[in-house]
Amino acid sequence: MTGHASPILTTLLDTDAYKLHMQQAVYHRYYDVPVTAEFRCRGDELLGIYADEIRAQIETLQTLALSDDEYHYLSGLPFFQRDYLDWLRQFRLDPSQVNVRNNNGHLTIQISGPWREVILWEVPLLALISEVVHRHRTPQMGVDQAVAHLQHKLTNFRQQVGDWDMSRFQLMDFGTRRRYSKAVQEAIVATLKAEFPWLVGTSNYDLARRLQLNPVGTQAHEWFQAHQQISPVLANSQRAALQSWLDEYDDQLGIALTDCITMDAFLRDFGPGFAHRYQGLRHDSGDPLEWGEKAIAHYQRLDIDPKSKTLVFSDNLNLDKALALYRHFGQRANVVFGIGTRLSCDIPGVTPLNIVIKLVSCNGKPVAKLSDSPGKTICQDKAFVRALRKAFDLPLVKRAS
Repeated sequence: MTGHASPILTTLLDTDAYKLHMQQAVYHRYYDVPVTAEFRCRGDELLGIYADEIRAQIETLQTLALSDDEYHYLSGLPFFQRDYLDWLRQFRLDPSQVNVRNNNGHLTIQISGPWREVILWEVPLLALISEVVHRHRTPQMGVDQAVAHLQHKLTNFRQQVGDWDMSRFQLMDFGTRRRYSKAVQEAIVATLKAEFPWLVGTSNYDLARRLQLNPVGTQAHEWFQAHQQISPVLANSQRAALQSWLDEYDDQLGIALTDCITMDAFLRDFGPGFAHRYQGLRHDSGDPLEWGEKAIAHYQRLDIDPKSKTLVFSDNLNLDKALALYRHFGQRANVVFGIGTRLSCDIPGVTPLNIVIKLVSCNGKPVAKLSDSPGKTICQDKAFVRALRKAFDLPLVKRAS
């Protein structure tokens, strides 16, 4: 097959903000902890034919380094510390940590190494896989079609809004990992900045810097997963992860991800101390209405005004779903909507990839994500899944995929 020799990614900051935020915490707290992460294609598509081209793109990433301008930009943000940024300035991705294979047509990727280094592989890998595949499948598509479709969606959105009070509506771009291409994501975000007054930020640090937007993001599932093998007691691992984050960031970056071990298990650990100190919660699986009602009820039980807290919705959203959720919750809490694939890979005739990279081990032992959506559960070690469910008092009924 014909390859594209030119690098898809050209800056280390072309990644999601939560990766750098987590990396700093790992650098300070878990410097030598080893992990393994693996690629999953939830759609079970045969992507193995692209393995050689993906491997070639991975090799180009070893030259990426912070520029002086990027370093000074990060230095000006309130949550980064100088020791970490000086280390990051010297950091280079190591392609030898990534094993890419075509396994009977299936693309298999495993990444192993120190967590502080492995943590930066997920987003660029997913972004370049997505772009490589779309280049081959729909080479005739690109920026023009993506922006035209966005304009159509914005027109529909404005019509639906009518005279509704939109003063509390907030949208964030979460589109890096499964974007159609780097150029499409930038065009979409630039268009939103110019024409959509409710855009409040992007998870992409490169776009945030160049388009002068707020970089947004806190932690991902891997933060909670790794603590399953860092915390001495499994049942305490979620509280250990929540506390370690506060120790690193205090009153900054205070949105907690709730679904690594289901919302119910999370809320049992999210007592008054955490609920007061964290600014809010993020939804990433399961029924968003049910989740939001549980979050609001939890705050009310703790005598905390939900309007003082933020609920971030980020699971498979589009503008229509975001508007419906805003109408339901917008007057009861601060609500923010992180939309990814439905912004950065939404072109008629294009099928987005349902791809992820998740931790599968930490300190040489298995870790798991027990999502509120059964299809998102990740762990191959059924014994560990049973142990995790027992530790968090969850029914032993769902099978790990």
